[in-house]
Amino acid sequence: MTRTLIIGLVLAAACGRSGSGDASRDTLTERQHDSILAKSSIPGASAVGRALKAADSTNARIHGTDSVPP
Repeated sequence: MTRTLIIGLVLAAACGRSGSGDASRDTLTERQHDSILAKSSIPGASAVGRALKAADSTNARIHGTDSVPP
């Protein structure tokens, strides 16, 4: 059930971000949109927040292994 909800949220977000020329009026980044969504009271929105935290953790881990110590 949760997986279906997450997929639905992702598809809804993808449909809402069409390249129809409205991008010039949109000043928020995709990350900011997702962060706002994660804090909303929409059922399953907390999963978006957990996904953002997981992505941050993965990026930090990748950046840490990419770095060469002096």
